[in-house]
Amino acid sequence: MVDQTLSIPRLVIAGCSSGSGKTTTMLSLAKSLKDQGLKVVCFKCGPDYLDPTYHAQNMHATCHNLDGWMMGKEAVLRTFRCASAGADIALIEGVMGLFDGAGPTGDVGSTAEIAKWLKAPVVLVVDASGMARSIDAIAHGFKTYDSELNVSGLIANRFGSDSHLKILRDACQSLRVLGGLPKRDDLRFQERHLGLVSAIKSGQEGSRFAAWSQLAGQYFDLSALLDIARQAPELITRDYEGNIDFTESEDSPSTCTIGYAYDDAFHFYYADNLNLLRRYGARMVAFSPLHDSELPECDGLYFGGGYPELFAQALSRNHSMIASIQAAAARDLPVYGECGGFMYLNKNIIDSEGNRHPMVGLLPGTLKMHDKLQALGYAEVEVLSDSFLGEAGSRFRGHEFRYSSYEDEPEERPNIYKVRKRRNQDIRQEGFQSGSVLGSYIHAHWASNPTVAHNIVKACTTKRMSR
Repeated sequence: MVDQTLSIPRLVIAGCSSGSGKTTTMLSLAKSLKDQGLKVVCFKCGPDYLDPTYHAQNMHATCHNLDGWMMGKEAVLRTFRCASAGADIALIEGVMGLFDGAGPTGDVGSTAEIAKWLKAPVVLVVDASGMARSIDAIAHGFKTYDSELNVSGLIANRFGSDSHLKILRDACQSLRVLGGLPKRDDLRFQERHLGLVSAIKSGQEGSRFAAWSQLAGQYFDLSALLDIARQAPELITRDYEGNIDFTESEDSPSTCTIGYAYDDAFHFYYADNLNLLRRYGARMVAFSPLHDSELPECDGLYFGGGYPELFAQALSRNHSMIASIQAAAARDLPVYGECGGFMYLNKNIIDSEGNRHPMVGLLPGTLKMHDKLQALGYAEVEVLSDSFLGEAGSRFRGHEFRYSSYEDEPEERPNIYKVRKRRNQDIRQEGFQSGSVLGSYIHAHWASNPTVAHNIVKACTTKRMSR
């Protein structure tokens, strides 16, 4: 066991609730600091895979998730340490409201939990539209609610005018107002379902990033924000024998090649998952089910989440890619799909307009889109039978977020998962396995059990050696 000391300026950008303006504030601050010549590293609390696409595009660098429930404290600290190496400042965007998490009581899964683990000062983002003196009541409540947190300042989002921002500064006595962002509907980022449309799907956001950065430079007290970030104490993280570094490495020798789907239809991946596969010896090669005619040479396939329903016609018409994937499965290559990737591996997708689109057909289901959310929340998975994930009884944690359901479930469902929901402890059978193909709605985070990633690489390596 080895203690590692980390000293890096850092801030948690937290909100009073979802929709407070955390992401816009974070994007504005990060780019403004980068434009000043600082190396900025960004993180996102919680299981969200949409906001990180904006931070990645804004910074041209990976944004890592930090989730207390899925990852656990040691993995959160290890990921933070490794990804922060060489940076001048770390910015961590919160999830929902500062104290909202996996349940109605306690810190588990919340921004507050991550802030405590990282010993990071918190800057609160408040939607100040239509508000004056009430901002002080909000500031006082958030500052004093938990004495273990260091809530150090406030950003007034969506203020109406410069005079309104001055009123807010004068009214807020409990926390220093470190700046604000004006209400600018013309610069809003697109939203869909419970959050932003991914930056990849929404297209070029560079002009918006630049505009928000300019506003941050105009209205943020950047010197004060940096001073607060620099007050963060040293952080001690702990490495245990057998632990593995989750960050990217080009130095590790590869024992196999895993192709992963990455385009407008598929791009929801936890960075730690891809990096764990790399660290265990996989060379990761991206391909596009939308645009490529065939797979790259590889020993296994990984289909992440995304929006296959929005591109169902194009996916269905790419017959050569479908044939290439079917041929890979016929050669018993390990094929793994999550949520959107899982949908693509099934027989059909029925879109929101009722149109049926044939998909790859390696799994027997038909998935139908709905207007209302069908499942949301944390889940723990127990694998029921041996597979390339590991032996029966293996467990890992993940998150579910979907608007689709089975339209016509096959009578004989080859389930491989027993899924326990974190919120109410309900248990259901889930996940399909057919030959070397395995798919599920659950977005797994393998920091909860890195052995799963190791087993996937071992299975792909075995396949490569048998050729």
